[in-house]
Amino acid sequence: MPDKKLDKLIQQSIDNIESDRAVTNKLLTDLVLYMAKTGDSSHQTVGNIAAQYVETLQRSNEQLVKLAALVQKKEGVSKGMSAMERDGLFDIIREEK
Repeated sequence: MPDKKLDKLIQQSIDNIESDRAVTNKLLTDLVLYMAKTGDSSHQTVGNIAAQYVETLQRSNEQLVKLAALVQKKEGVSKGMSAMERDGLFDIIREEK
């Protein structure tokens, strides 16, 4: 696959991840506001939905890590990400929330 095509696919993937994260963050924020207004009883009814939103965000973090590994491999870096590099990347992603 030519480099330009791969770069385009990687950028599209990143754009999709960012878009999905923005929508999920908005939905999660709205849900938290709803739970705050309705009180403790709402946690039982919508808690599972909130958990699914958080799982969606976690999966997008994993996708970003996989893309970072792909880019690193594409650039000819033969060693994989160290645990410290992975943790640093996860920290950066968490800060963006």
